[in-house]
Amino acid sequence: MAVFENRSGAYFVYVSSGSAENRHLQAAMVTFGSGSDTDVVMAKHHDHITEELAAFIAAQPMFFVATAAPEGKVNLSPKGMDGCFRIQGPRRAAFLNLTGSGNETAAHLRVSPRITVMFCSFDAKPMILRLYGSGRAIHPHDPEWADLVGLFTDHPGKRQIVTVDVEDIITSCGFAVPLMELTGQRQTLSDWANRRGEDGIRDYWREKNRVSFDGLPTGIDEPA
Repeated sequence: MAVFENRSGAYFVYVSSGSAENRHLQAAMVTFGSGSDTDVVMAKHHDHITEELAAFIAAQPMFFVATAAPEGKVNLSPKGMDGCFRIQGPRRAAFLNLTGSGNETAAHLRVSPRITVMFCSFDAKPMILRLYGSGRAIHPHDPEWADLVGLFTDHPGKRQIVTVDVEDIITSCGFAVPLMELTGQRQTLSDWANRRGEDGIRDYWREKNRVSFDGLPTGIDEPA
């Protein structure tokens, strides 16, 4: 086995499987190089959200949010719906958290602000982008709500706005993420929220969203 570097800065491992016909080059890890389809992009740190990264984020129809309290379950939530994620600055972002059966993100952020937001491409140009930082859940009863809610599409069932102070940004190849075609956003959640109405949504919060799956308070209760 031998390791060498090509002109693009890509590092390859030469693997022998025992016969000349079956010998091949296996990409091991590389830096950003020519961008050809033979390169596997090594994880790269970025110190801020550039215009190029912002365009990639804006192009993705969904993202994933991970949080955890010091003990208990680690939560990973997929997020969809147009107009729910906004970049507020080179190292700051926010997303609109809609009403659902769990309220884990808000509960976790009350006791541990660590948060990771991940975007990945499902189309022809692969890439994974992760935002690592500190998050805070802002509820409709918080004073900051009025200043932030106008940034987002007016979806029914708005529950929190989560702000993220970005501490690190890492991109990686995404070569194993499958190719998929978007046929449309689901309207099921919006239809459900519209049927319940504002009062029905608040009743649901009191019934289902006051604590996390591990019993941690979420802060959704309106101040007395």
